[in-house]
Amino acid sequence: MNDFIAYCGLDCETCEARIATINDDNELRTKVSKHWSELNNIEILPEMINCTGCKIEGVKTFFCETLCPIRQCALERKYETCADCSELEKCDKVALVLKNSDDALQNLKNLKK
Repeated sequence: MNDFIAYCGLDCETCEARIATINDDNELRTKVSKHWSELNNIEILPEMINCTGCKIEGVKTFFCETLCPIRQCALERKYETCADCSELEKCDKVALVLKNSDDALQNLKNLKK
């Protein structure tokens, strides 16, 4: 199992928040915070961009740690990823991620094999 594949199928290894954290790159944190603020229509400050990965030991963004319904659901059900769930194809929680990321869906499909 690849621990860098998040519960939703996104690849944490390629996530700019994780890259900024690992490299202590404040310029990248600023870029990510602006982008995520626009995407989510809320203010996300650069100092909030600290994450080692969804399933990796270490710091997580506040959203991922406490608010992400996908992560909370998978932890509750003791799933490695959403690929373990029989409701994957019709799940409202993960639908937006899968709609916007072909890679996430492909990662989950690969894990189902």
